Amino acid sequence: MYTVFGRRTRALPRALAATTVTAGLLLVAACTSSDDGGSKTAAGGVELVKSGQLTTCTHLPYPPFQSEIDGKVQGFDVSLIDLVATDLGVKQKILDTPFENFKTGAFLNSGECDLAAAGMTITAERKKNVDFSDPYFDATQALLVGKDSGITSLADAKAKKVKLGAQAQTTGEDYAKSQGFDPVSFESSDAVLNGLRTGQVKAVIIDYPVVQGWLKDKANAAAFELAGNINTGEQYGFTVKKGNTKLLAAVNKAIKDAKADGTYKKLYEKWIGPYDESAASPSAS
Repeated sequence: MYTVFGRRTRALPRALAATTVTAGLLLVAACTSSDDGGSKTAAGGVELVKSGQLTTCTHLPYPPFQSEIDGKVQGFDVSLIDLVATDLGVKQKILDTPFENFKTGAFLNSGECDLAAAGMTITAERKKNVDFSDPYFDATQALLVGKDSGITSLADAKAKKVKLGAQAQTTGEDYAKSQGFDPVSFESSDAVLNGLRTGQVKAVIIDYPVVQGWLKDKANAAAFELAGNINTGEQYGFTVKKGNTKLLAAVNKAIKDAKADGTYKKLYEKWIGPYDESAASPSAS
């Protein structure tokens, strides 16, 4: 279990600053209390599984969306959900959980988490079990290979019958299977990269932003290269328990506000790279 405490405050017009600070303090006083009898109702009437905190299920590591850095879970998803927590007048607490549970909504239904944030693609199948937020990121898949592999594309990898790796239970793995591969499944993104590094596989398919993060490391950039960027039309969304309309509205409002006031752009540049307007303004899923 990993915990993230702390809030990110968005810039506000000066005329509203004093009022907002006062309101924020009142919200914290009203919503933050111990678990022994404290109110679990946050701002806007949002019901939380534990008083004084917004409990987020994720699956670590998955940089740049969530990973442990200097003993603290950080990343693009974490920062966006921090905005939701701030609006609710509470703190975010993160639980590291198996990714397969995100498809079924198990931890949401059992009351262990309020929402899930894990760089998760919105799909019709997953919508049967959970309610998705508005899309907050357009994602593509990437094919990463060793620099001496000679592999130039996914089609080339297939023609050469290359052993391909992917993260288990992800749309990257599903896509690889749809293209006729029998991918080697790895539990986490770190395991995917290690599989490529140690020669267990000759190529891997995984979300492009993850590859971007890997290639920022000089050692990785020297050893690996991008052999293909595959647009699969995927969009990421956060999830809540089916029927949790108030929390879903709060999440959607935080996403919308962040895009409107420039916070989204700043977080995108911090965690992902040069700002991509198309990724920042995805169409409705």
